[in-house]
Amino acid sequence: MTTETTSTGEAGRAMGAATEAGRALKAKHRAMWAFGDYPAVATDLVSELGPVLVGACEIRTGGRVLDVAAGTGNAAIAAARRRAKVTGTDLIPYMVDAAKARAKAEGLDVDFRVANAMDLPFADNEFDVVLSAIGVMFAPNQEKSAAELLRVCRPGGKIGLTCWTPTSSVAQMSAAIGKHMPPPPPGFMPPVAWGAEQRLRQLFGRQAASMHINLRTHLFKHPTPASYVEYVKENYGPTTLAFKMMDKALARQVSDEIVAQISAANISGDATLLVPGEYAEVVITKAA
Repeated sequence: MTTETTSTGEAGRAMGAATEAGRALKAKHRAMWAFGDYPAVATDLVSELGPVLVGACEIRTGGRVLDVAAGTGNAAIAAARRRAKVTGTDLIPYMVDAAKARAKAEGLDVDFRVANAMDLPFADNEFDVVLSAIGVMFAPNQEKSAAELLRVCRPGGKIGLTCWTPTSSVAQMSAAIGKHMPPPPPGFMPPVAWGAEQRLRQLFGRQAASMHINLRTHLFKHPTPASYVEYVKENYGPTTLAFKMMDKALARQVSDEIVAQISAANISGDATLLVPGEYAEVVITKAA
């Protein structure tokens, strides 16, 4: 057996192992988001974020728009209302089905399909605007997903993102849960890293003609802090899964900790909940 044959065989096995690891990661990610009821969360808690991002990107009639990790279509449907030619993708089939139903109910023509943000099934430079509202930030490999957003956006086109910041109330809740979970794998970057300018410039800076980052505040509303925490535990997939992994005593402890955390951030002035959630609104123009 020659050295060349041996090297080729080793390379093939390495590629096979990497492919298998990629499939396993994709399956794990899909299973996590299948917990709970994200369509309810998208409607009840964050529905305003998609239309705001569409406005920031100045989407126009006839523009070719892609919404990546679209969930139930908050941004895609807002773009379609502007008579753009819109495609929306998500990894989770039931979210795609929910998005299709929403578009049909409004009489909007949106091409929703199942696709992985880290391996988009589109040609290079295919879209004028590529969007992701609180979506692509949760893809496991940030470098791959950012590269895909850049690849499918035409030179001179725009990439629009909304991402929770590392200091947001959402990040604080995730941290309170995360310290009781198994440690992440080496090299893991938290999703909220997408909300930091330094990380955004690492991911997009080399191919960005310009990058505008505005810090905005989204207000989470609920009858009480405790009802909000229970709602998130029951409906938001990653949190639902995390609490399922805890025993009852730990789940109660963590839940109480988050209620206290949310209560401290509450600005309603009464027993109801009104808590700010800081996010970065990012508009990138791809270099020509």
